[in-house]
Amino acid sequence: MFNLFLAVSPEIFIINATFILLIHGVVFSTSKKYDYPPLVSNVGWLGLLSVLITLLLLAAGAPLLTIAHLFWNNLFRRDNLTYFCQILLLLSTAGTISMCFNSFEQERFDAFESIVLIPLPTRGMLFMISAYDSIAMYLAIEPQSLCFYVIAASKRKSEFSTEAGSKYLILGAFPSGILLFGCSMIYGSTGATHFDQLAKILTGYEITGARSSGIFMGILFIAVGSLFKITAVPFHMWAPDIYEGSPTPVTAFLSIAPKISISANISRVSIYGSYGATLQQIFFFCSIASMILGALAAMAQTKVKRLLAHSSIGHVGYIRTGFSCGTIEGIQSLLIGIFIYASMTIDAFAIVLALRQTRVKYIADLGALAKTNPILAITFSITMFSYAGIPPLAGFCSKFYLFFAALGCGAYFLAPVGVVTSVIGRFYYIRLAKRMFFDTPRTWILYEPMDRDKSLLLAMTSSFITSFFPYPSPLFSVTHQMALSSYL
Repeated sequence: MFNLFLAVSPEIFIINATFILLIHGVVFSTSKKYDYPPLVSNVGWLGLLSVLITLLLLAAGAPLLTIAHLFWNNLFRRDNLTYFCQILLLLSTAGTISMCFNSFEQERFDAFESIVLIPLPTRGMLFMISAYDSIAMYLAIEPQSLCFYVIAASKRKSEFSTEAGSKYLILGAFPSGILLFGCSMIYGSTGATHFDQLAKILTGYEITGARSSGIFMGILFIAVGSLFKITAVPFHMWAPDIYEGSPTPVTAFLSIAPKISISANISRVSIYGSYGATLQQIFFFCSIASMILGALAAMAQTKVKRLLAHSSIGHVGYIRTGFSCGTIEGIQSLLIGIFIYASMTIDAFAIVLALRQTRVKYIADLGALAKTNPILAITFSITMFSYAGIPPLAGFCSKFYLFFAALGCGAYFLAPVGVVTSVIGRFYYIRLAKRMFFDTPRTWILYEPMDRDKSLLLAMTSSFITSFFPYPSPLFSVTHQMALSSYL
């Protein structure tokens, strides 16, 4: 019985820890006895500790995957793919929280609820990664979406943050309804919601007529709802405004966490419970469109966060390449791509957050950064070169594995498009390095030194980005096992 509880304890713990953090903040922040203290740093450290303990519980439960699978087999599935994606999600959440401490204090942003609302959607995404039923999938995705709407507008004194939250709330309601309608159509056509049952129905019998049309439309609606959440073209229109208006740590969280959870869940849907060819064609189109639009639209941007938003749209296209393959190599390259993308994004947004403390907003403001803070300029350049896919950095390996998987499955048009868009994307990434090292700014800005938390975070992510190319075997072997487990 203890082993059974240990297998499912990470989700239970993070739910309870989040509510305890919320009660702690409400009680002490309104206490006259303690002179109404600002609790952002206090709650932030406790939130980071909660996420790390959840990570330890997840690691302790790794040998108990079989027990968890037997216990959760009705609505959830705990296997190696779940284990890998949940660890990556928790690491990304911990990195996001560690960005918040010093920046919130300097901006005098005393809303501790913003810290609480980072681990709160994480438990919904943990459930979504392991969801093995369309009902569980929808019930897991909705709580995380509601939290995203709130934290996007958490900077209440900023009209840009309020606008971002309002747009996200209005536009986010449509894909939620479309996703639910797609699940309803599949249930109405098959009478099943469990992925195993759907796989048996769709592969064991020939489905024709109106029933086939209902299943096709249901799969299409599920794909549309999911692609909207990860900012894939043509459902990307909300991303630049919301990424720019949200607080920078929130933007980093929105750039990483939903992509991890939804990618893991959609991989299960595409493998077990739907027409493989139908989803493959949808992802094929969205992958090409995202790569092209992300590369071309980013060239016209003048603001750093909007540039990173369009870069995120382009990288969604590269990551979708793994789904378009529909093979074990495709899933493996997808996992490698998401892991490297998460590392690069945390690195980039930590630097942007440090620069925004001195009111750096536009790309032109980066002029002569190499003269005033050379280490930060070199780190930012390495991150941008990794985004561009320049060897010998981790971003090059990510794109190499993705394009190689595309060629292996016969997608001979997808890989050349990805190569061409990568070459186009190098223009605006190298432009940032050119600004930092060779341009002279109109007004010189004295950049404040980076705080210790972001420095440690940058040291870890930058070390991974630079050291992955000479020694990729550990991540390669781990992701290969995860990809194999998804097909067994």
